[in-house]
Amino acid sequence: MQKFVYDWANGNLYQRFAFVFFFKFRDLNKEELSLAQMIINEYPYLHSQLEGIFQNPAQLLFIFDGLDESKDQIDLEQEQLCTNPCSIQTVSVIVSSLVRQSLLPGCSVLITSRPTRLATVETSIFNRISEIMGFFPKEREKYFLHFFKDYTMAEKAFHYVRENGMLYTFCYIPSYCWIICTVLSMCFRAQRANSAQTVEFLPKTVTQLYASFLSNILANHCQAVSIDKNFLISIGRMAEYGVNSRILSFTKKDLAVYSVDASSHLATSFVMESGQPPHVSYSFLHLTIQEFMAALGHYLDYSPEGLQKALEEAKSKEDGRGEIFLRFISGLSDSSTRSLLKPYVGDLSAPAAKHVICFLQKSITTLQNPDNRKVLNVFACLAESRNKALVSSSIGSNKQFQFSEFYLAPLDCTVLAFILESCRETELLDLGTCFIQTEGLERISAALHTVRDLRLTNNNLRDEDVPCLYSILTHLQCRIQKFSLRNNGLTETSCLPMALAVSENTSLRDLDLSKNKLAGDDFYQLLEVLSAPTCRIERLALQEAKLTPEYTESFLSLTNNPNLVSLNISSNFFGNAGYPHIQKLILEHPSLREIKVGMNDFSEQTERNLLRLKGHQPNMTINL
Repeated sequence: MQKFVYDWANGNLYQRFAFVFFFKFRDLNKEELSLAQMIINEYPYLHSQLEGIFQNPAQLLFIFDGLDESKDQIDLEQEQLCTNPCSIQTVSVIVSSLVRQSLLPGCSVLITSRPTRLATVETSIFNRISEIMGFFPKEREKYFLHFFKDYTMAEKAFHYVRENGMLYTFCYIPSYCWIICTVLSMCFRAQRANSAQTVEFLPKTVTQLYASFLSNILANHCQAVSIDKNFLISIGRMAEYGVNSRILSFTKKDLAVYSVDASSHLATSFVMESGQPPHVSYSFLHLTIQEFMAALGHYLDYSPEGLQKALEEAKSKEDGRGEIFLRFISGLSDSSTRSLLKPYVGDLSAPAAKHVICFLQKSITTLQNPDNRKVLNVFACLAESRNKALVSSSIGSNKQFQFSEFYLAPLDCTVLAFILESCRETELLDLGTCFIQTEGLERISAALHTVRDLRLTNNNLRDEDVPCLYSILTHLQCRIQKFSLRNNGLTETSCLPMALAVSENTSLRDLDLSKNKLAGDDFYQLLEVLSAPTCRIERLALQEAKLTPEYTESFLSLTNNPNLVSLNISSNFFGNAGYPHIQKLILEHPSLREIKVGMNDFSEQTERNLLRLKGHQPNMTINL
């Protein structure tokens, strides 16, 4: 949102707005006030101009950033609304009135939120819902180049992150990009100072990233004075109170309650001060830092009752506010992650780690008819824990994962890759209509060879993704027997690499390439491989592949494949001209037991002729 305002202020975008008012929900306290006072508190120099500004609502844009960070429940459907910008109301009433146009009709309102909080809001009242995609791959690399200045250092950092699925996926969020670059720059400086330090000490998970961030802060601080462990415990408790209560902006009273001295050198490394007396507030540098400190507190001062209560409360939050906290507390159960902080705070609690591991194990075994998001949240915690043995033992015989028609972000794919690698063998993975596309496929591809029945139907995969598919199918330990690429964006360009993959693969028995535009010269090479006497394919689907009559003669070569028992070539454009070759294929194929040839522009007479062929092949099913 800062970039949004920056582009407007520089005259590059959104110039239909004369004024853009930017507010953070975290800074809007519980006191009742008017919209006018809200603006003056943030922009005091506009005091004398407000009356004129309100005369042209269509030129005004109100941005409310971080609905998920609001202290209060913002009810956008409430009946109580206001019409006067000087009327004293709650923040909820003011925001709702602006959105529903009873206040300053014609103005524009933009509200941002984490998706988990947005799921609890009635979104039909908005004219448009947009997902902020963050940085695309090229933009991530550009950010690294700008951050490090030194091209060699930027390339080194980006290469490291690019090879780490978890960190690279998180890089689409600009704030995470900043933290990742900050930590890596700290690590590289430490490496120069200590040549014995190796890449092993670079972060591999998000929890390790934040542990490295904190350890570098503590390393700089302890040069002057010893670390006050009690301070970290206090700030952790305050952080957890904020996470549970949706409080990201703390008062002096809050700090006093938790014995946090905001003026101390160490505190200023985590907490920043904003506002002018008497409206001074304090907040963590980023919400994720607050969530990490909340999790760390339980390892610094372990209480079985306190930890159990925190885990259950975080898990019970339907708005998702406890998700990241749970991931961090799971990540700290890994001993190598905890060791990053040992030089500065001593040993973190091993009993706390065991407690968390038991909680995760129970979370898996008690998932009954769960929704996919809850499953992925637990999987994300397991990925942060890096505990493959826990995954394998907990999931046990549940080797089928159904995510069909559920949107999977690249981060979800990274998490799933860890789960699949931990399970080693998976019977079924259905990712049909999950919109994983290129980046999602890249994130999960390293583990897909472990799946027996793999379904990538309707994922907008393209020809440029086929090298990745090739590497999956030609993996030395590939156990894929059934593979569906139905209804993607593959063309004849994909046929040659797919042909090579099929010829090298030894496990594949069922291949579905339906609803891809495969027609072209290269299709003949794919058909040649599928027709070889050594081909192991038993079931082949080429439905709706844009094939025309001239291809039917080539299908006769399929008679050389002694393993083929099922063939689906329906919904193409064979017409009556293709009938003689299809007739011959049906009559001469030695092993074919089922063929689907309907919807091919045949005349009624040709269809009757096809059905009569059953008399010559009584063991074959001919479906029109």
